[in-house]
Amino acid sequence: MKVAYGIQMYSLRDTAKESLKEALRIVASQGYRYVEFAGFFGHPAEEVAAWLKEYGLAVSGTHTQAVELLPEVIEETIAYHKAIGNKNIIIPGFKIKEQVDLDRLVEIINTAQPILAQHGISLGYHNHSHEFQKTEFGKYIEEELYNRTKVAFEIDTFWAFNAGVDPVDLLERMKDRLAPVIHLKDGFKAVNGEKAKGKSVGEGEAPVVAVREKALSMGLLMVIESEGQDPTGEAEVGRCISFLASLE
Repeated sequence: MKVAYGIQMYSLRDTAKESLKEALRIVASQGYRYVEFAGFFGHPAEEVAAWLKEYGLAVSGTHTQAVELLPEVIEETIAYHKAIGNKNIIIPGFKIKEQVDLDRLVEIINTAQPILAQHGISLGYHNHSHEFQKTEFGKYIEEELYNRTKVAFEIDTFWAFNAGVDPVDLLERMKDRLAPVIHLKDGFKAVNGEKAKGKSVGEGEAPVVAVREKALSMGLLMVIESEGQDPTGEAEVGRCISFLASLE
């Protein structure tokens, strides 16, 4: 394929929890060239690095919980990520119910980001839908993070779409603060009280083709995240890469 795509390994969580190595082998065989980790299942960094080398994969980033960036553990986190060749740590969300929770996230980001930068690692934040919706205490989380931190934003384009935000317009508006990678993702919006439903790219209603074109024009790496495991993670992400190949 002309375009190099990444895969968020949460998409293969059914396989990865049993054998992370096998999950990496699968995505490499399907044609993905980058991986974004969602946990390492207790494997040491040297082992993960060896698997990446064996299968010719590079790390586009990791979803790393904010607690792993606290002062008492951040050096250990940095050492692990440097060992696997990761230069892009992304906080995959944060439980925010009150103003104090938002303030805590801002504090963690503003404390960790310069430390990570000293080691050549960037810090990003991954959105769901609620970050674009007003909280019960009257704030928009995405807006607050934009104004109160210097964190980069890994835009999950489906969750933005689900929140009623045009993802193509969002990428343009936030171009000065984007992480070097986005989530290219598809599904059906939440309606009539039902939850949003994730689908393989090309099988939902999100504007994935337009998002892909915008990402290509901006030089952004696209990481596929497909959460449905329909009927398995391997099968679902296989359909994703086949659809993307059809666009070339």
